[in-house]
Amino acid sequence: MTLQGSLSHDAYCAQLLEETTKFREFLRDADLSATVPTCPDWTLADLARHVGGAHRWAGTVVATRSATAVDVADVPEGDGPEGNDAAALDAWLAAGVEQTVAALREAGPDTGVWTWSPVQRTGFWARRMTHETVIHRADAALTAGAAFDVPHEVAADCLEEWLQLCALPLFTARLAEPGGQLFGPGRTIHLHATDTPPELNAEWLLDLTGDRLVHRRAHEKAAVALRGPLTDLLRVVYRRLPADSDSVEVLGERALLDRWLERASFQ
Repeated sequence: MTLQGSLSHDAYCAQLLEETTKFREFLRDADLSATVPTCPDWTLADLARHVGGAHRWAGTVVATRSATAVDVADVPEGDGPEGNDAAALDAWLAAGVEQTVAALREAGPDTGVWTWSPVQRTGFWARRMTHETVIHRADAALTAGAAFDVPHEVAADCLEEWLQLCALPLFTARLAEPGGQLFGPGRTIHLHATDTPPELNAEWLLDLTGDRLVHRRAHEKAAVALRGPLTDLLRVVYRRLPADSDSVEVLGERALLDRWLERASFQ
């Protein structure tokens, strides 16, 4: 199983910096004690520490060329600054992502390092940290009451990565439900972006008719279809936007879509 991305290593590095800059902008004038609606156990300050800690952890794996998982306690400044001073958190986020991107650029995409996926290369972390930051930027935008959008090519790759991760053996058991309620004959889902150019091919067929997810980029009839702008599709599949939102349209077997979204929520 490969986790093939559509952007270059340099593009992921640049996008990771850009996503973090946008994430930081949401924090500057926001109430850092506010609860994040899509991560209700966290405040906005907690979310910032999670994002910055993830950057530094992945960056440490890459910088040290670690062949095993790095203990979070061994990540330099991984916990962030004392207190919830906005300026200190902002500076910590900026410094951490710059260090991580510098390590990724120095290593290139093909250096061998530990990851939790079958792809044991640094390129995995460039892509994963980019999309980790995209999704948590959606959390921050919602908390701050700000608009959220993602470049189409980035959003499409983020959704594609999500489907690739869902198909990994690591997650197959998690997706399986007692009584075969998710997988089985006739169980297919179509995701259709309505605001993208044809060359992006931003449509996906999720085939759940076997005992694991198989997906392909295609326009095909399915038991249920989810249609809407690509950024909103991405938010729905990551459960940052409810499927009954006016921003998207559900056609067909809504219960199947709901079961899939419930089981495939990883972040």
